[in-house]
Amino acid sequence: MVCLSDFHGRKIRFSIPSGNVLVVAGDICNRGNLEEIERFDRFLADLPHEHKLVVAGNHDWPFAKLPVENASSLLRNGIYLQDSSVTIDGVKFWGSPWQRKYFDGAFDLNRQQDLVEKWNKIPKDTDVLITHTPPYGTLDKTRRGNHAGCRDLAKIVQTINLKAHIFGHIHEHAGKQRVSGCIFVNASIAKHYHNKAYALTTIDID
Repeated sequence: MVCLSDFHGRKIRFSIPSGNVLVVAGDICNRGNLEEIERFDRFLADLPHEHKLVVAGNHDWPFAKLPVENASSLLRNGIYLQDSSVTIDGVKFWGSPWQRKYFDGAFDLNRQQDLVEKWNKIPKDTDVLITHTPPYGTLDKTRRGNHAGCRDLAKIVQTINLKAHIFGHIHEHAGKQRVSGCIFVNASIAKHYHNKAYALTTIDID
């Protein structure tokens, strides 16, 4: 799997590694308009990966403004996941775009109970979880050293025997970490708020 997140409307000027599955964990847009989505979709069309999975993030307003059943129509060249799953070669992926309130972004939820309800939808037989927000305490430190992930997501993740959890959102803590058999990936490519790019992360799932 090749993992990316936090494009923020940028044009990709570096090569994307080959792989069976491409995972995009949100923030396709910067301004949050359809032109950015259309450009991203053309970018997906040019990639050779057999499967391309996409979750939205807090900048991706075009997805948030549509009913969930219509949001996938914005992408012709990828599979959009919003509290939904797809199984590829026996591996079950679940995608969800939500996060606790973050500067009035798309997919913000103000009430803790609303977030808990979203995370409770994650099936217990999920192999790979894709969210935009990280779980609290894992690859979620800001430049000030504060943990910015979701505590409730972290609790749910501990109850599922995941092979991988892929997310982004907190640019400055990009990387990967293995914890108790699960590979956690902060797939952000946006370094120092869009001026440079982190190296892309690839992982293997048995």
